Amino acid sequence: MNGPAGGAGARDGAPGGAALGDGECGGGERRARVLEVVRPGPLTTVQDAGRRGVAHLGVPRAGALDQAAYRAANRLVGNRGDAAVLETTLGGVAVRGSVPLVAAVTGAPAAVAVDGRPVPWGTAVAVPAGAVLEVGAATHGVRSYVAFAGGLAVPPVLGSRSADLLAGLGPAPLAAGDRLPLGEAAGAAPRAEAVPLPAPPAELVLHLLPGPRADWFAPGTAALLGRARYRVAARSNRVALRTEGPPLERTRGGELPSEGMVLGAVQVPPDGLPVVFLADHPTTGGYPVVGVVPEEDLGAAAQAAPGTPLRFVPVGFGPAGPGAA
Repeated sequence: MNGPAGGAGARDGAPGGAALGDGECGGGERRARVLEVVRPGPLTTVQDAGRRGVAHLGVPRAGALDQAAYRAANRLVGNRGDAAVLETTLGGVAVRGSVPLVAAVTGAPAAVAVDGRPVPWGTAVAVPAGAVLEVGAATHGVRSYVAFAGGLAVPPVLGSRSADLLAGLGPAPLAAGDRLPLGEAAGAAPRAEAVPLPAPPAELVLHLLPGPRADWFAPGTAALLGRARYRVAARSNRVALRTEGPPLERTRGGELPSEGMVLGAVQVPPDGLPVVFLADHPTTGGYPVVGVVPEEDLGAAAQAAPGTPLRFVPVGFGPAGPGAA
C-alpha cells in the first residue's frame, strides 16, 4: 500500500526534503499525532493492562489477553508497561501514522511490512510519517500486539483504555478510517532488541485448581478432566475459551443463584462442556465452577487457535476432595 499522494516530501512535511523533528510541520507548527486505520482486520481492539478493582461494579478486567506479549511489545518501543496497544485477531491490521513512529509487533507471528517492504517481527522498527504499517494474518496462534512509542492515547474509561467487548466499555473495535490519537514518545528511540516469547501452543495445557462448586459433579470428575482430551472450539472469543470434548456429569439439577466469577474460572453450562473465562468475562454467573485456571496459563489460551488440542491438569484435588476419584 502507498502513503498519501506527494511521496517522501509529503511524508516529512519539509520544503525541499529538509528533515523536521517528530510531529513538526513546516512553519514550526506541531502536527497532530494520529494513527489512521487503513485496514482493520477481522477484529482489532485497543487494549492495555486492563481495569483493576472495579469488579464490584460489575465491570470485568478486559485488557490484553496475552499479557506477556503485550508487555514485550511495549518494552520494545520504550513504553511504560501499561501503555495501550492494538490487539489483532487472526487477520492482522494496517495503519498509517501522521508522524514518524517506532512500532513493534509481538504475540502471534505474522508478516510485517512498511509500505510493502518486509521488516522484522518482534523488534522495534521505524515507520516514516505517512507510511503504511501492515501486519499480516497470523501464521501461528491468534492474537498479535502492535505497540507504538508513546502508546495509543484514546480516552480512558474507569482507569483503562481497553475495549471491553462484553460490557461495551472503551473504544469500539477498529473500523477503516478511524483515527486514534497517539501519546508522546518518551525520549530517544529504543535500541532494537528481540524479545523471546513462547510459541503458540501445539497443545494447550491448562492447570486446574479446585473450584467452589466441584461438589456439583460426579465422583471422579477431576480424574476425568486429567484423562480427557478436548479441543478449542471455534466459538471462543475474548470472553471465554470454549471447548469440544467429553461433557462433565453433574450430580445436581437446576442452576445456582448468580455468584461472583474470576478470571480463569471454568464454568460448566448445561451441555457439560467446560468454558474457561478470559479477560472480558462476566463478573457473575449461575453455572457451577468446577475449577480455576491460574492466570499464568491464560496467555497460551489467548494464542490457541480453534481445533488446538486441550488438556487439563488438575492440581490440589485431594482424594477426599469434591469431585475426586
